[in-house]
Amino acid sequence: MPRHPDPGLEERILNASLRLWRKGAEKSLTMRAVAKAAGTNTPAVYRRFKDRRDILHALLRRLQKDVAAVVRPCQSAEEACERYVEFALSHPHEYELFYEHAYQLPRPAKSAIREHRPTMALIEAKLAERLGGSPEDHTRLGLALWAVSHGTAMLLISKSIPDEHADELRSVFSSTLRVLIQNAPV
Repeated sequence: MPRHPDPGLEERILNASLRLWRKGAEKSLTMRAVAKAAGTNTPAVYRRFKDRRDILHALLRRLQKDVAAVVRPCQSAEEACERYVEFALSHPHEYELFYEHAYQLPRPAKSAIREHRPTMALIEAKLAERLGGSPEDHTRLGLALWAVSHGTAMLLISKSIPDEHADELRSVFSSTLRVLIQNAPV
């Protein structure tokens, strides 16, 4: 009897990979462990992903899309940055996974760079709506906003500051976003 492809298997493999990552980071992400956690066999995993790195890239691309989906409906760059930090705090393992391995994603051609960085592209577009010009005119400010957002997220995720200062840090973060945007050269 011929096999029928399982249309949900790739998603199950990625979900299983993420669960394994949460438990033991990269060392737990073996093809055999992924197959077992996904309820399949190792050859089925290899038919969909050539190796562990390929699974990791698929997870990174999915996380990129998840963050972009959270940021896309935002009305302003400030709101986008706030939601970005909220995503990071509510998905700390995924966020750390992304920033630990994002450099491994293949670099796109210059013409496709905006699709490769959807969150930055969305923030730059919001800045252009507010400040005028094109999104490309706001790359420098977008990078500053991202740096402040990422730094805030990592400080809160890593518990690098005492819990009693977390609310103050978030307040400073929000104020910094406003000041950067208000004082941006037009």
